[in-house]
Amino acid sequence: MRRTARPLTGTTGAALAVAAVGLLAAPAYAGEPTGPPAGSLEVYPSSVVPGSHVTVNTAACGDDGTAAGDATAVGSGRFTLAPSTHERDVIGQFRVPPSAQPGTYEIVATCDGSSRRVAGDLVVTLTPDARRTVPRGSVKTGVGGALGPDPVQTAAGVTALAVAAAGGTWLLHRRARGDGI
Repeated sequence: MRRTARPLTGTTGAALAVAAVGLLAAPAYAGEPTGPPAGSLEVYPSSVVPGSHVTVNTAACGDDGTAAGDATAVGSGRFTLAPSTHERDVIGQFRVPPSAQPGTYEIVATCDGSSRRVAGDLVVTLTPDARRTVPRGSVKTGVGGALGPDPVQTAAGVTALAVAAAGGTWLLHRRARGDGI
């Protein structure tokens, strides 16, 4: 049974046309990349050990704004955010107490005058990033590897593969000529 193609008419064709125009027009306004959203609190570094200093900043408070910071969740108390050299940013610092326990803590800043509240996360760990263990060397799986620790074994394996490939090619060529095997 043969099916024939029919042109799209009526509401189906109109719906597809509207969807196509919508998809083509959507990326027309991409906006200007501005970094982090204005409603967030940037925490740097975002992962620290107890006793470290932390800097926070935000653009949520507008030009020449100030803010009150709150790090009581981690045990640091309150601090002030003041205008920084970056346009529209307010910046502040606090110290994580040496008695802080590992975990994720919410740091909050409230803009003066507008009572706008922004928050960011701070992760407290017991191991600083610089001293974390990084895996090194090859994986000891019991089956060798091309970049294993012994170059002699690697060379022997490559040689064995080359001999097998040459022998197989020679046998296939001989069989194709009709010499018999």
